[in-house]
Amino acid sequence: MSENPVERWFTMGGKSPDEAKFYWSGGPVQVAECTWFQSQMSGVTAFETEEGLVLVDAGTKLFGPVLAEKVRRVTSAPVHTAIYTHGHIDHAYGLQSFLTEGQTPPRVVAHRAVCDRFERYIRTAGHNAALNARQGGMVLDAEQALPLNWGEPPAIPPDTLHQDGLTLGIGGLTFELYHCRGETDDHTWVYCRERRVLCPGDLFIWAVPNAGNPQKVQRYPSEWARGLREMAALRPDSLCPGHGGPVVKNPDVIQRMLLETASFLESIVEQTLAAMNDGAPPHVDIVHRVTLPVSDSPWLQNIYDDAEFIVRNVIRQYGGWYSGRPSDLKPAPRSEVAQVIANLAGGVQALIQKSEALAAEGRHRLASHLADFALEAAPEDPAVQRAVADLYERRAEMEIGMMSGNTYRAAAVYARAGRPFS
Repeated sequence: MSENPVERWFTMGGKSPDEAKFYWSGGPVQVAECTWFQSQMSGVTAFETEEGLVLVDAGTKLFGPVLAEKVRRVTSAPVHTAIYTHGHIDHAYGLQSFLTEGQTPPRVVAHRAVCDRFERYIRTAGHNAALNARQGGMVLDAEQALPLNWGEPPAIPPDTLHQDGLTLGIGGLTFELYHCRGETDDHTWVYCRERRVLCPGDLFIWAVPNAGNPQKVQRYPSEWARGLREMAALRPDSLCPGHGGPVVKNPDVIQRMLLETASFLESIVEQTLAAMNDGAPPHVDIVHRVTLPVSDSPWLQNIYDDAEFIVRNVIRQYGGWYSGRPSDLKPAPRSEVAQVIANLAGGVQALIQKSEALAAEGRHRLASHLADFALEAAPEDPAVQRAVADLYERRAEMEIGMMSGNTYRAAAVYARAGRPFS
């Protein structure tokens, strides 16, 4: 695996392009008349019109210049309007790089909830920096961390906000904007009717939908599925996703992609609600009662988020934070619990030995519980640090998805530093 975090992000640990479509970067690719898609970490779609360019998304501040250079290979038109599909830092922060010298400031359109998002980023900058470092595989690695400032709004914020949708007529084209809560509560998907081009933002990313994400705010898989079905009903000719490569003039494949993804989410939602309705059992039991859908389709693989995590987000959306385990209602400090468990087991070494034995049997989930207790009971013990770090490094290598793999890698880094929590 590459030691460079940017390369890690794109190569998914050395997987081939066919196995890592989520990480596709390239372009410009012409997807319709005078319409181009390009991607560098995230995608940007450029529509040339009689009044100038309409951009759907603008990338990060870091990669905005790369994306803009790709756009300028095919058009010199000034930017008339930019549409942010949502306020994530990889979609709404790079617009300044696309502007031509001396041009009139563009109109910038987004859902009104993006304003709350930018305010939340300011209030939780340190929190976001830490959790995104863990999720992106850059924990405790300041020299290689991506230069993203979570405490700043975009340089060019939206000036036109919509609530339930908006139709824009620009330069002879019609752009239909639809609101759909999915990965975020501020999501907008865009359809250009004349050119039959769909821009779903992160509602489609060439991977299991990012509807679980254990370290981020609420996702909305049920509404997400409805939105995908509404997109499919339009029968677009081309699809320009939030991440990964475009699908060009292939409406049948696009239909299949959107509807399969909707069914995937609906299966998880319905099974989870059925389990919740069966006496509201503990959250962990609900997770293990859901049969996760399995697909051979390259757009439904756990290479980023994980289908298991979606179950937890459904529980959070429809239930409370109480796990169903009485001791969790008003818990003792984890370190105190761990110390008692270690004493009962005969010491932290007994916990570590049993953890290693369970891991050797392939029972890594159970092994991890005991390893956590050992580290929480004796965080300064070098032998415990090494053993726990080794376990989580092995677990990381077993994971396909970036999110779970990097979270385990972060746990290993923290363990070696004597820090039980990552």
